Amino acid sequence: MLVILLGIALSVLDSSIMNLALPDIGRQLNVSAAHAVWVVNAYQLATLVLLLPLAALGDRLGYRRVYLVGMMLFAVASVGAMFARSLETLILARLLQGLGAAGVMSVNAALVRLTFPRAELGKGMSYNSLVVAASSMAGPTVAAAILSVASWPWLFAMNLPLGIFVVWLGLRSLPSNPPRSSGSGPKFSLLDVVLNVLMFSLIFLGGEQLGVRTGTGNSSLGSGLLCLLLGALVGVYYVRRQWYLAAPMFPVDLLRIPVFRLSMGASVGAFCAQMLGFLAMPYLLLEVLGYSHLKAGMLITAWPLATVVAAPIAGRLIGRFQDGVLGGIGMALFALGLLSLALMPAHPADWNVVWRMALCGAGFGLFQSPNNHTIVTSAPLHRSGAASGMLGSARLTGQTLGALMLGAIFALWPVHDGFAESLALCIAAASAVLSGIFSALRITRGAAAH
Repeated sequence: MLVILLGIALSVLDSSIMNLALPDIGRQLNVSAAHAVWVVNAYQLATLVLLLPLAALGDRLGYRRVYLVGMMLFAVASVGAMFARSLETLILARLLQGLGAAGVMSVNAALVRLTFPRAELGKGMSYNSLVVAASSMAGPTVAAAILSVASWPWLFAMNLPLGIFVVWLGLRSLPSNPPRSSGSGPKFSLLDVVLNVLMFSLIFLGGEQLGVRTGTGNSSLGSGLLCLLLGALVGVYYVRRQWYLAAPMFPVDLLRIPVFRLSMGASVGAFCAQMLGFLAMPYLLLEVLGYSHLKAGMLITAWPLATVVAAPIAGRLIGRFQDGVLGGIGMALFALGLLSLALMPAHPADWNVVWRMALCGAGFGLFQSPNNHTIVTSAPLHRSGAASGMLGSARLTGQTLGALMLGAIFALWPVHDGFAESLALCIAAASAVLSGIFSALRITRGAAAH
């Protein structure tokens, strides 16, 4: 579990650690902010498009192999990023980092399932959820600590020694699942890999054009809509190819399972709400309320700390209560917390901000572990890799959707007077409510199935 948790922490942390360094990167490499943002986008895009192909490869070759090779590539690419002296080199290194991170993320939950006996799997998923949630929110804090004493290349310095340690210990401790023989199961189709990459890439680029660049001109609107249309067409053809396969790369077989489908919808909605809320709060605290960076950071810390406290509690409750019940209650608390932040008074006391942040974090922590537990356990054992890949895909899809929605809101209302931030928090609360509805629907489904 140390290997599994440290690997996923490094992979998730690197998706957000560069945000704070983008202005410095732009100045040092003499590029615009629009180009510098691809240092972040390249990592996210490479991870998103390769999660499902590498999960399918894990089902076929063994999760342990995919995980360790991914971790090695991640560590080596970090060295390339550290010594990059041009934007093109840095983006290439980040693409390779994202490919390595996809190898780690794609089989992460499958390895947890192999590590824990079924009766204790809830505990393992709670540990995993805790680390994912804490790492996804710790990026700006870690980056601020490093950038206060060093330049941006040092953000990658810790990845090499930690990556080597993870690989070394993983070779000795990670569980093995027998790889399939070449004559059994479906063939690994390169055409399906290309279609998967194209579908997710076109949808990501289309969303980026429509979301982040809304209001900058008709050309961005037209190209964004074109990318989305092409992505949808590729997706239709891709899914039709997968529809009748026994173990498809895009796991339509798992999406036919009602509880799996509802859990995926709940996960996308929850991570969309989380990203919308967590990205909007710094603007609200810094730009609208006029807090210092230090004070804003201390207040925001209540959110991940509450998640860290709630996730293990949720893990202990798995099995005693239905996952749908826990997830529905968690999303109700999360929605209340987001709505209370949106309706916060003009000059709130510190404690008035902290309890709202803590309510958000506690609600998300109560939701995530049971929901992930359902996603992993509702899939057949031989499809654990596909379920693990979908778990990561849901998280990245939700986070990307939340970031793009915030970009669209800020493009339409660029003045930071509190309206745009409050609107973003209200939309985040609505997304959390939708996620809670998906979770509640699983209660009925579970009872009927039982």
